[in-house]
Amino acid sequence: MNDRNEVTGQAGASKRKDARRNQETLLETAAAVFVTSGVNAPVRDIAAKAGVGLGTIYRHFPTRADLIIAVYRHQVDACAEAGPTLLATSPSPHAALGQWINLFVDFLVTKHGLAAVLRSDNSDFEALHAYFLDRLVPVCAELLEAATVAGEIRPDIDAYELMRGVGNLCIGADSDPRYDARHMVDLLIAGLRRPHH
Repeated sequence: MNDRNEVTGQAGASKRKDARRNQETLLETAAAVFVTSGVNAPVRDIAAKAGVGLGTIYRHFPTRADLIIAVYRHQVDACAEAGPTLLATSPSPHAALGQWINLFVDFLVTKHGLAAVLRSDNSDFEALHAYFLDRLVPVCAELLEAATVAGEIRPDIDAYELMRGVGNLCIGADSDPRYDARHMVDLLIAGLRRPHH
């Protein structure tokens, strides 16, 4: 097999892969900065942390809203992609569901700056909410289905309803030190188990 032809063909592909990886690194960095400093953190800080020039960020994301939307979508995608992975690697579907819900809670609680954005009245962000549900509800449904088939949980649980319930348990968690949303969510997930007669 002639490696040289392969290499030239792959050069374009690996360049694209690098570009995608760089953009992922940038979005991860921006997410981390948003978590610690809020979504209004200076873009300068994000550029410095990611080791790129300001121009690079503005070339990809001309406005702050563009950057926030990209970060948010990236986080939603990561949460969605984790579902099947957890299902494949966890000791049981119920365990996978619990771990996935924990990621979802991370999203809601630690990324509160991003969650707050969803409540703003910018129409760009309305589409995000739909994206969030379109991507995550089916993953949650898949995990619930697997746990139901395994006989671990009761069969009448709706994915949207569960996610909505978890979301409600997370409201205000970051502003009340006496309230532990994760503990309440754990109780909720434990409560899905099929009662043993």
